[in-house]
Amino acid sequence: MALHEQIELTAADGNRLLAYRAEPAEPNGRGMVILPDVRGLHPYYRDLAVRFAEAGFRTIAIDYFGRTAGLGDRGDDFDFMTHVKQVTADGVRADARAATDELAAHGPVFTVGFCMGGAHSWRQAAEGNGLAGGIGFYGALRAIEEPATGPGAPLLLLRAGADEVSTPEQFAAYEAALDRVGTEHESHVYEGAPHSFFDRSYAEWADACQDAWRRILSFTERHA
Repeated sequence: MALHEQIELTAADGNRLLAYRAEPAEPNGRGMVILPDVRGLHPYYRDLAVRFAEAGFRTIAIDYFGRTAGLGDRGDDFDFMTHVKQVTADGVRADARAATDELAAHGPVFTVGFCMGGAHSWRQAAEGNGLAGGIGFYGALRAIEEPATGPGAPLLLLRAGADEVSTPEQFAAYEAALDRVGTEHESHVYEGAPHSFFDRSYAEWADACQDAWRRILSFTERHA
């Protein structure tokens, strides 16, 4: 059974942020930083941290909203969109790095993110930021800029075939930019799957979710 608890981290810019740490009973030598969707540290992502720990990862899921919402609860009644509009790339970088640094002493660290967090996961790893790789589900590409330098760390792009947040054309442009700067990346599209299929439509897309989980395990094993 994984040990897990809510914690508080402090980023390099002094921001205090909520986070959730899960420690594995049998570590696999890898760390994982979870970058949630727009809901921040919603209970779903605390549960997901435990699932990663049960697979052997030392895991920390972070919240985005310490600068504007303090350290309060992120349940279903939290008005996250008010705070999403105030999130900056620099803030996400600082907060993700605080979690990465907590895990780095134990082995290579990866990020995995969802929607807005998926795009930021790719950005963190493409920039390096002490990461071994970055995984993103149906990343909201409007949340980040195309990479200008590289190569950074390898990326895994897990895409929803029926995604309405980022278009195939946007992904093609993003992958072309990754190619230009030499960032290693692999992409898989789950045909017909909607945006948020892994975190909000699991029951209807169980096969796709299980395949994505296998791809995460394989990616992190290969790049550890």
